[in-house]
Amino acid sequence: MLNLTEKQQEILKGIDGELTGNWKNLKWQVKHFVKDLETFEKLLNITLPEHLRRNFREVTEKFPMSITPYYASLINVDNLENDPIFKQSFPVIDELDIRRSDMADPLHEDSDSPCPNLVHRYPDRVLLLVSNTCSMYCRHCTRKRRVGDRDTIPDREQIATAIDYIRNTPRMRDVLLSGGDPFLLSDDYLDWILTELGKIEHVEVIRIGTRTPVVLPYRITDDLVNMLKKHHPLWINTHFNHPRELTNSSRTALRKLADAGIPLGNQSVLLSGVNDCPHIMRSLVHKLVRNRVRPYYLYQCDLSEGLSHFRTPVGKGIEILESLIGHTSGFCVPTYVIDAPGGGGKIPVSPNYLISWSTNKVILRNYEGVITTYKEPDSYEPTFCDRDCEKCELELALGDAEEHLFIGIEKLLEDSDDTISLVPQDNLRYERRKQECDD
Repeated sequence: MLNLTEKQQEILKGIDGELTGNWKNLKWQVKHFVKDLETFEKLLNITLPEHLRRNFREVTEKFPMSITPYYASLINVDNLENDPIFKQSFPVIDELDIRRSDMADPLHEDSDSPCPNLVHRYPDRVLLLVSNTCSMYCRHCTRKRRVGDRDTIPDREQIATAIDYIRNTPRMRDVLLSGGDPFLLSDDYLDWILTELGKIEHVEVIRIGTRTPVVLPYRITDDLVNMLKKHHPLWINTHFNHPRELTNSSRTALRKLADAGIPLGNQSVLLSGVNDCPHIMRSLVHKLVRNRVRPYYLYQCDLSEGLSHFRTPVGKGIEILESLIGHTSGFCVPTYVIDAPGGGGKIPVSPNYLISWSTNKVILRNYEGVITTYKEPDSYEPTFCDRDCEKCELELALGDAEEHLFIGIEKLLEDSDDTISLVPQDNLRYERRKQECDD
């Protein structure tokens, strides 16, 4: 029998009528995605308050629901409407409150799409949308316009067109796979995409954005990890928003990926009533780094339709950063960003530590409020640059440095050098040996 919690065992009984032992099976979880009210209530053995039941069907006509049994099992039914898992997964009437500032495509991704399934906003990188399918429809999704659109999962021909654009654009050094969730593709299909991108010489790194370690950790199978290991350098960003999402199963998934040598990052969204608290965010980043996941971004909630109830003032994000910077390790502190409406890209926002400056002094304050002075050089002469980078003989030596060449006795002492003896030039024995070989 699998090591299941009592709650998970009850959920299995509610779905299958008996303990089948399939809880941690990926196919079983996918087969039992929760998409209707009756299944949701049966799963958790609850009856929802009447106002939630009354509004459910109205909301799901526009924004459908899909939750994995695993993620649903994390909901605290004793404090349902305050539970961060519930708030991220269950439709509520607030989603139909469309404000004047709300937009279907707030980041103008469709406008920055030179070909289907691809967004080219930044100079040297592109976003490749490989699927519209997700293991869960997050209620705060910035691409809510795509949720539930199952008819536009790109086939190989469509993805090949996008890859051709990357191949024909030499400045593209970084490709981010997103969607939807790339890990909802089959191993073979994802392997094919990574292989085709890996053939492009100017593509230096590939990134994958996925929420499966959070909502469907059983997707991180040994077969998937072994396939991913073939495609280094590969980076993965996931999406934990609350400390309660770091379960034994999610930690196992993260460990498999990290042990495969894949650098892991996390992108959280600042959500009202979910994680808009310095104590919650500090706990989250500490749990992440303990599991070898670097906090990467903290996003201000986008202006997508129906997200107004999730948005916080920007000042709340600044408050959270103030509680992290200096109070915990620097690598625990994510960059707080606003993804600019209209497609302007991510704009970092942070507390102001630079108070003032003059010609040769900078006045700064630290996390404690201590004000200090940094003395700048009285005379700074920048290196003259004629902007002729091709002929630069100054600092612009960008190629890899050559390793140190060992000479003389140093060669024999250095373990990394295979030399076992030094032979004087014109040694008669070696000359004779060479002559015999030539004959």
